[in-house]
Amino acid sequence: MADIAEIQAIYAHHVLHGTGTFEEIPPSVEEMIQRWQNVTSKGWAWLVTADATGVAGYGYYQQIRDRSAYRYTAEDSIYIRDDVRGQGVGKSMVKALLEAATDAGFRQMIAVIGDSENVGSIGVHTSLGFRQVGLLHATGLKFGRWLDTVYMQRALGAGDSAIPT
Repeated sequence: MADIAEIQAIYAHHVLHGTGTFEEIPPSVEEMIQRWQNVTSKGWAWLVTADATGVAGYGYYQQIRDRSAYRYTAEDSIYIRDDVRGQGVGKSMVKALLEAATDAGFRQMIAVIGDSENVGSIGVHTSLGFRQVGLLHATGLKFGRWLDTVYMQRALGAGDSAIPT
């Protein structure tokens, strides 16, 4: 993947300066390649968006858990370059992931959002029809403070109105 160094730099910034991820040590480029391979080898979407200055953000979805009963439930993850946050890049990325997951037959999308004060990510997901379904209090400790984890959910396609065939 040609963009992996820029993707790693975006994620490293979030690891080192943000609370949207609870990782504390940025993964290497090699680790990011492995993560990309883990997602794409199963046919799940890993999307990259770029502007004239390079990669503006990336996102992917994957099955939320390995157990077969979860085969219709995906989790999305998006990370946006710091200088383009708030410009709609994240929203367009989540929209594209929702479409890709629906096309792949998923019926639910879960957003697991680090930090209940992450109003940007919570707002983007809310604007696209997600609703908060859970809050895990003080589940992460980063930058010397306790952080909550927010769970949001949105039905895809027929959702739970019918059993997939």
